[in-house]
Amino acid sequence: MQPTTHQPRSMPSLPQPIADPDNESAPGQAQVAGTAAFAKFMHMLQLVADWPEANEAPTVGALVRASGYPRPTVHRIVAGLLAERLLVEVPRSNGLALGPRLIQLASRSWGRSELRLVAVDELKRLRDRTGETVHLAVPNGNTMVYIEKLESPSAVRMASRIGTSVSLHSTAVGKAYMAALAPEALEPLLKGLALPRYTPHTVADRAALRKQLETTRARGWSVDSEENEAGIFCFGAVIRGGRGLPVAAISVSTLLYRQKENPEQAYVAPLLEACAAISARIAETPSLSAADML
Repeated sequence: MQPTTHQPRSMPSLPQPIADPDNESAPGQAQVAGTAAFAKFMHMLQLVADWPEANEAPTVGALVRASGYPRPTVHRIVAGLLAERLLVEVPRSNGLALGPRLIQLASRSWGRSELRLVAVDELKRLRDRTGETVHLAVPNGNTMVYIEKLESPSAVRMASRIGTSVSLHSTAVGKAYMAALAPEALEPLLKGLALPRYTPHTVADRAALRKQLETTRARGWSVDSEENEAGIFCFGAVIRGGRGLPVAAISVSTLLYRQKENPEQAYVAPLLEACAAISARIAETPSLSAADML
């Protein structure tokens, strides 16, 4: 997260290429050709979505280099995605962008999210009580994904958006989620994290991160002290599902220069109240309380 007046930091590296099914030759692989082809299409969509140059749409040539696929393969994938309106051509350039059909599908999924619907009133109350930007995030592999964002009424806005993936180790939502995991679930997750350093304050050492998580677990809330973006301080806490398992996390994000004198009273107390209220609502919602993950 960062105020819109700041220059964005470099985005994480693009997804690694996956095997090109056109080159599969082993007889035993024929039965997975459909799955491999689908994975190839999804990989191309992910490359476009995660393209690191925000003001420059990727071209077919750039996608060939990034994916490692042969140019004819990329042309065929792009043609299919364009036909289905999952990609569109950017006017006045040879670039490609996510298409309206994909955005419609994502919008419907987001709008119908039971967790979001259960949480939205408490999120609004939290935003109004703190006067700061509030995010709701759910785990997705080794990242957290924002599924709701309520902006601060302040003139300075955060540049994050719904659908953004953020690192577990450098964010308040990520650390709140990890700290709530049982040891048998946490340890494999920790071992698989790359721990990139985004700012001088990012904790990029596993031993130090474990200590942070122990502190978070003991007090019940996490912090991101300029670890993900310079000048941004976040407080996070976890939402639990019907069986007490962590299923999501909420953060309150403030600009460091305007942070209130008593942050635990101003931000943490209402944050914990919101998380407790949403967790209680989940327990009262059969379709959510029966699920381990949302």
